[in-house]
Amino acid sequence: MRPDLPRLLLPRTLREQLGAWADLRRTGRRGRYAPSPTGLQHRGNLRTALLSWLVTRLQDGEWLLRLDDLDTPRNRPGAEAAILADLRWLGLVWDGPPIRQSERTGLYASVLSCLRRGGLLYPCRCSRRSLADVSAPHGASPVYPGHCRARPPQPGPAQWGEQQGRLPSWRLALGPGPLRWSERLAAQGLLDGPSQVGDVVLRRSDGFLAYHLATAVDELSLGIADVVRGEDLWSSTGAQVAVMELLGQSAPDYWHVPLWRDASGQRLAKRSGSEGLEGLRERGLDAPGVIGLMAASLDLAPAGARLSVTELLAELRGRGGLAELERHLGERGRPLRGGQQA
Repeated sequence: MRPDLPRLLLPRTLREQLGAWADLRRTGRRGRYAPSPTGLQHRGNLRTALLSWLVTRLQDGEWLLRLDDLDTPRNRPGAEAAILADLRWLGLVWDGPPIRQSERTGLYASVLSCLRRGGLLYPCRCSRRSLADVSAPHGASPVYPGHCRARPPQPGPAQWGEQQGRLPSWRLALGPGPLRWSERLAAQGLLDGPSQVGDVVLRRSDGFLAYHLATAVDELSLGIADVVRGEDLWSSTGAQVAVMELLGQSAPDYWHVPLWRDASGQRLAKRSGSEGLEGLRERGLDAPGVIGLMAASLDLAPAGARLSVTELLAELRGRGGLAELERHLGERGRPLRGGQQA
């Protein structure tokens, strides 16, 4: 963590919680799979779940299931039940009950209030249309140019209140300097805060708490030591690390794994109806066949292999365990920036 960060005055209860969360991470390796119930999981999502499960189990750790369901307008009926059923069918059993972000909004709001009282947030009234022309290099997320950060504060509640029928979003006033994290597979965990991350939204103008805030708080509060997720999320890590640092905490280790792409090189996606378990079952594959297919796609098993998740875990233990899995995945090509390949 950077020594030049502003010192945030946290209430005693939150300070005690942060200490307990840090202790939880020190007691063992915890991993998590965090799907959004916005549709059926495709085979790329499920392969990432398998890798997350393997990374955790190879360390004899706990594997948690967290449902990132805060964006309720995008949630789809039946999607949560389908996610749970798919994981069970594959043998990817999680520890403890499923964790729903929608049931943790009080915790996120408490952290958000601390950041606001500490002068680390500012209201932003820029519309999506006004930001539509902000460009981003190489397909990364655009960096907010800071229009509202430069505005003089308004007196009283007017600054944060409704104007012209619209509330402001709340942005993090990110300070200067680099943001660093431990990256096990992808490009070096390093982004320049002002030029590559910018002042991200932590509460949207519609009142919904934003992804970066909830994700950062969850990784800390659940004692997560290893975050295994798709390489397309590499560039979003900086904003989450920034929130963790402001709370005086270090980030977990990140494993940004290769995406599963179709024959044309396009990434699989829910919105395009990429094949999930239903399609694989219609092709005659049972659970060992699907696990074998996913393992073979990463050269962890020969084509046509059939094995359970516990059999795959045992094979990896016999080949050198976690260190060998890390080396093997790294050799498949390290993403340069947020999923780009050399």
